[in-house]
Amino acid sequence: MLPRFSKIRGMALDLLFPRWCVGCGKEGDFICPSCLKSLSRVMPPLCPKCGLPQSSDTLCAGCVGWQAEIDGIRAPFRFDGVMRQAVHELKYRNLRALAGLLAQLLDDYLVDNPLPGEVLVPVPLHPKRLRERGYNQSYLLAKELGKLTGLPVVADSLVRERHTSPQARTLTVGERRGNVADAFACRDRRLEGKPVILIDDVSTSGATLDACALALKEAGAASVWGLVLAREI
Repeated sequence: MLPRFSKIRGMALDLLFPRWCVGCGKEGDFICPSCLKSLSRVMPPLCPKCGLPQSSDTLCAGCVGWQAEIDGIRAPFRFDGVMRQAVHELKYRNLRALAGLLAQLLDDYLVDNPLPGEVLVPVPLHPKRLRERGYNQSYLLAKELGKLTGLPVVADSLVRERHTSPQARTLTVGERRGNVADAFACRDRRLEGKPVILIDDVSTSGATLDACALALKEAGAASVWGLVLAREI
């Protein structure tokens, strides 16, 4: 009876609060079929480390000298158009219900592009920013993706100890890496020996994901792959 009740409840909520496409405004879902088709995908070949599309599957120029802790970063979409708007609505406009659809897109990607992982870990917010926003969009994505994949979500081991300026306000890759250096830590060793999939909404330089990977590996994680909705290119 519970699945049926949940379906009826969902239908009632849709009637009271109809869904509108964040791209074109059409009623029906948060991203309509037409806008889904318009999403710009990240197509191979990719840099095996940062996941940027390029002409070959060798390390890109930016990763050749990068002593990264992250094993790799992958994203289904480019951070533009409808996907940029969707992330904005989830992250800044309190449209938390959008997380389910976006997690489904991540799950679809993993089906065709599996990553090694036994646990999902969302990129944490500093407590100050969490109080300001009221929720962590990366946790919402990880929680919904966990339901789809069956992978457990560990959201209270990796923490952000140092409050930093938003990465969008930094101009260079060096500034981004410096901004988040030593910002994260693990409060226990629950992830020791486990391959981790780190979940976030967007990757620009990979600096935040790499800083998280360093903390996770210092706590014993076997590997850390970053999975994000969109890659800024």
